[in-house]
Formats: sequence, C-alpha cells, structure tokens
Amino acid sequence: METLSKHTSERSWRADKLSQLGSSIFSEVSEWRLEALQSGRHIIDLSIGSPDLGPSVEIRESLSQEALKEENYTYPGTRGSAEFRGQSAAWMKHRFGVEVDSETELLSLMGSQDGLSHLAQAVCNPGDIAIVPNPGYPIYSGALAIAGVTPWYLPLKEENEFMPDLDDIPEEIWTKATFILLNFPGNPIAVRADLAFFAKLVGLAKKWNVLVVHDLAYSEMGFDGYRPVSVLQVPGAREIAVEFHSFSKSFNMAGCRIGFVAGNADAVGALRELKSNIDFGIFKPIQAAAIYALEQAMAYSEEEDGVASLYQQRRDILVASLAEAGWNVPKPEATMFLWARLPEGFRNSSAPWSSRRFARELLLATGVAVIPGDAFGSEGEGYVRIALVQEEAALQEAAQRIGKFIREHASPST
Repeated sequence: METLSKHTSERSWRADKLSQLGSSIFSEVSEWRLEALQSGRHIIDLSIGSPDLGPSVEIRESLSQEALKEENYTYPGTRGSAEFRGQSAAWMKHRFGVEVDSETELLSLMGSQDGLSHLAQAVCNPGDIAIVPNPGYPIYSGALAIAGVTPWYLPLKEENEFMPDLDDIPEEIWTKATFILLNFPGNPIAVRADLAFFAKLVGLAKKWNVLVVHDLAYSEMGFDGYRPVSVLQVPGAREIAVEFHSFSKSFNMAGCRIGFVAGNADAVGALRELKSNIDFGIFKPIQAAAIYALEQAMAYSEEEDGVASLYQQRRDILVASLAEAGWNVPKPEATMFLWARLPEGFRNSSAPWSSRRFARELLLATGVAVIPGDAFGSEGEGYVRIALVQEEAALQEAAQRIGKFIREHASPST
C-alpha cells in the first residue's frame, strides 16, 4: 500500500515529449505584454501574425447565410466537401497552372497548421529523420517532437541571402530523411524562391526518394509585382511533393481555421487516414465561405492583388519610419513580416544584447511587441520578427517609440 501511494504521488500527468517543444514564445510575449500593461504602457502589438482585418463583406455574408441552414449542422466529414475540394483544385489550376485530383490529391484542413502539425505522424515512423529550416516556424520542429521524429536543421544564413544550400545536405541525411520541409516565401524570413530552385529541390528529392513538403501560406502576399510560385509547378513534382495552403493570410479568415494540402496522393491519403481518426472536418458554412473566397479571387482582374497591396503599403511605411528612427531594416518581397537584425549599437558592444532581451526590454519600455528571432531556431539569434498587423498610424507610432528606445539604450558604435 505504501509503495502504491508513493508511486501515485510521484506520477506526472505530463508527457516527457512536451519538454522537446520548448516554451511557447507567444505565451511568453503575452506575459511580457501583461507586465507592460500593468506598468501603464499602451501596447502596439507587432508580434503575432494575425490579420487585423476581417474577410470581405461578401465572404462574411456567405458564411452567415450558410450558418442559418439547419442541414449544415451535421458532421461535415474529414475530407472536406466535394465542392470545397473541387473549388480548391480549380483555384490551383487558375493560380499556378497546376492540376490536382480533388478526390485523391487534395484534403481539407483546419488551417494549414493542422496539417503541418500532423503530417509527420502520418508519413513517418518514430526515429525517422526530417529536414527542416532553421530559422523556421516553430510547429515545424514541434510536430517532429510529438511524432518522435529527429530534425536535421537546414541553416538559413544572411550571407546566403537566407536561401538554403541544398548541396550542403550530407548524403547520409538524404538517405535517411523521410521528408524535407521548406517555406517560400517564409515565416519568419520572406525568402523568394524561383522555379529553378524548386526544380533542383524536386530533382534531389526524387534521387533520394524524399518527400518535399512546401508551406505556401503566404502565396497571395507578394510585393512589387512578385507572385509566389508553387513547387507543384515543377513537372513531375506531384510524384514527390505536397503543398499546404491557408485561407488565414490570403483572405483574412484566420479565425475560420480552414486550408488544404495538395500533391502526392500517398502522402495526402496518409494524412487523411490519420485525421479521420482525430476530427470530423470543418464546419460546412466555413467551407462554403472559403469556396466563395476562391471564386472572388479567381474573378480578380490582373490589376487586383487581394491583400498584397495593403501589406506592401504597410511594409513601405514601417521600413521608411524605422530608417528615420535610426534602424535600417531590409524590405521583404512578400509576407506580413519584417526580419530585422538588431540595431548595430545592440550587437557591437562589450555585452551584446540577445534577441530575447531586446524584445522584452523594448516591450516593457515602449509597449511595442515583437518576437525574438531565437524563437524560430538558433540561426534566428540576433534578429527579431516584426508583424505588419496594425494600421499605418500605429506602425509609424511604433517606429517612433523604437527610435527613442534605440537612442536611449544602444551602446555607441566603436
């Protein structure tokens, strides 16, 4: 009896693998934000990449009308409706010239993160290896920890313009890897990849029989005439690749939680099989609203670019305002983020600041919230991610506060 009681009292109701996820930086920044609020700061939150605007009125009206229909409250099914999958496939053809089979090569998701977080469990066995970028969105490595898969980190370095060097991946890793995951344009870094890069990637993947996983959540956020491309545009890519798409950023539907994966039928089928044991799919009115969003996008004239123009304007204003404040930050070619190296006076001193110290003290001193770069991997140390998720006046105010902080805290250049 004593032995049983001792064992029970020492039991932890928490899986050991959760420790491999690391702390959630978003929760940590939330705590800093609360601390700043309690000290009287007015918060300008440029941390989380959540659109500050809603979808178009027409999309919302479509959702509202469908939500009133009683028949839409049955279980929707994991695969997604035939109409949603068909429209998603039609959009892929319209947007990228890519044909996918909506029956076997396309699956609805509760947002692209749903698929990205479950993919390793569906296509890998515990102990397998997957290649992921560093820095990269936290769920990339977090999903591997949950699945018992070992990450091999592909560094994205400024001296290489943050492009991965595929030739630096050892043959030993190629032979052992189940998949390689990349994100162009990316989060946190808006790297621009072209079809030549993707062709090389697909060729290497076919050589080593490694699945290519491409996260294209920012497909509709290209600037200055740039339109992101799909890995599935490479001839034969469907044989070796899958691609994730999101309605959150493209159509301001983040709270709706809807997206899809398209590509290799075996990988899509494995994810469908796993998810059929986990969830019952996406609320039918949300699928109907997503269908309408795709129809709207396909009806755009060549001059219309959806959400891209809004974020391009915000990018221009914030980059210019930060330069006036004394911090020169490169202009990204896409996405809703700036990836900024810490100002020189914080890097080149006898005691250089870490990204986390900079982000925390900036928030406590000014109320401006950004994400420290090390949250995205070791290669992110020395940078912060700034989200373009506020109106222009707020972005200009944030730059002014940041400028004051830099002048007051940076060490003189040596």
